[in-house]
Amino acid sequence: MSFILKYLLVKFILKHLLAPKCTAAARPTFFRKSCQNSIMLFLTSPTVEEIAGSLPLGYVWELVAIFIAGLAGGIAGIRKGFDLFGVLVLAWTTSLFGGVLRDVMIGALPPVGIANWRFFVSAVAGGAAAYFLVAYVRKLNRSIIILDAFALALFVWVGTLKGLNNGMGLLASAVVGVLTGIGGGLVRDMLTNQVPLVLSDRQYYAIPACCGAAALVALFSIGWLNVWTSIAVMAGIVAFRLFALKLHLAVPTPQHWLDHRSND
Repeated sequence: MSFILKYLLVKFILKHLLAPKCTAAARPTFFRKSCQNSIMLFLTSPTVEEIAGSLPLGYVWELVAIFIAGLAGGIAGIRKGFDLFGVLVLAWTTSLFGGVLRDVMIGALPPVGIANWRFFVSAVAGGAAAYFLVAYVRKLNRSIIILDAFALALFVWVGTLKGLNNGMGLLASAVVGVLTGIGGGLVRDMLTNQVPLVLSDRQYYAIPACCGAAALVALFSIGWLNVWTSIAVMAGIVAFRLFALKLHLAVPTPQHWLDHRSND
């Protein structure tokens, strides 16, 4: 019964919703196919590779996420007084070093951060935009923070799925996903001679990444991981990060608990 309901729902969406909107004149063919492939995965038990390739415009979103991370890295370099080369190196590091760590850990060589020219150009373009448009970019600080939350979610998703697709265990895949999300920022902070923000700033950045990666491997273990649950997890990471910023939440320290007990 569940399969029949799924089939009827998919047939209705493809015929009445996607068909008229995803015409060649209205939208690119690759987007139409991506929409249809995403919905058709409802009817099967998709592999991790199929899930990774079924996110509508997934490759484009990944390029945008890399550009945003490069922009944030470039701004960090400018604040430290780096020259153009230093800013571009920091932009590449922030955008792609997490992916390099991931690929080295799973044995996918050469790492995508140096093998995929589109990713490389996107990262460098983010750094160049920060360097040459610094006066304008600084006014977009709030927008960059919001977009960075989306980049974090996408990087965690890509990293976790790549770990699962390469046959790593659940824990290893989750660790790889988290490192993909926060690894670039860790190395960026070390290159700028400061304690990594994810370890010292008390912001909810690494914790949403950990929760998201854990949710992805949990869904995979029970057979519920598909493009729709993946989008839900990424939305959860973004919401967690942005709500924590909005409410000015901070990760408690041991001193916080000591003070709380002394007040009692």
